[in-house]
Amino acid sequence: MKNALGGSAGRSLGLVLALGLLVAVGAITSGDRFLNVENLLTILRYASIIGVISIGVTFVITAGGIDLSVGSVLGLATVVASLTSVQLAATQSSWLLMVLVALAVGAGVGLLNGVVIAYGNVVAFIATLATLVGARGLAELISGRSTQIVTNRDFLKVMRGEFLGIPVLVWIFMLAAAVGWFVLNRTTFGRRTVAIGGNREASRLAGIKVKRHLVALYVLSGFAAGIAAVMMLGRTTAGTSTHGLLYELDAIAAVVVGGTLLAGGRGTIMGTVLGVLIFSTLTNIFTQNNLDTSVQAIVKGMIIVVAVLLQQRFASTRPSKRGG
Repeated sequence: MKNALGGSAGRSLGLVLALGLLVAVGAITSGDRFLNVENLLTILRYASIIGVISIGVTFVITAGGIDLSVGSVLGLATVVASLTSVQLAATQSSWLLMVLVALAVGAGVGLLNGVVIAYGNVVAFIATLATLVGARGLAELISGRSTQIVTNRDFLKVMRGEFLGIPVLVWIFMLAAAVGWFVLNRTTFGRRTVAIGGNREASRLAGIKVKRHLVALYVLSGFAAGIAAVMMLGRTTAGTSTHGLLYELDAIAAVVVGGTLLAGGRGTIMGTVLGVLIFSTLTNIFTQNNLDTSVQAIVKGMIIVVAVLLQQRFASTRPSKRGG
């Protein structure tokens, strides 16, 4: 029992309690405005896009990497997918074309990141920082720094719709979380991801094709950003180079607070989902009470620092790192 509470179950329980505490604070400070169904769905809608990005980032960080480009990739994908030529082709064929274009852009940039990092031996921080700047600049160049309106009605009907009273965006987030959890915890791909994060050289000696796997992880992260771009197009009905600004920081914060080790070797999709919900709920509470966004940023920063300090304490007291 003690060992269980000290492991992933204990960490998840702590996050659930933290989320419950925030909900209680929201209920006390805002009353029915916070607890009504529409506001709770608003929290989930806000969490869904960051959540999908965070799931992709979880895999990269679990393997000991980092991806700072996901926010810019999201912006670039929304711009390309909402180009007049793409929307015209989608109108003449299927709205799914817009989806495929966004996913292709995300996966393509992820592939570029992966190749540069794995085969070019460029530090992940530097490589993805360069992509962050480059992708944002390319998005501005393509769009002319103007907002492109989504006019495809079939696309908007699906993406802004609901199923069983729950927004499609939330369903996409839940599906991504379920698939991410299964892949990380129940597949060889997930086990290799954890192993590479724990000890890259030992993984290579054990026969894992580390470089190829790293490329696949960055493609996965870019693909997740592409999915988030589709969701952003549906939520805002517009493609612009400013979409996804600083989303990479929010995603990394959620992943770290959720319990995935920045040093690699341990990752938790459930923790990431809870981390996203904690920050989304916190943002909603500040909005409901008209509190200064600067204070919100300070609180977020404090939460992240505490999470990292706890990680360091955990890493120094446990002899090995495991996936969760």
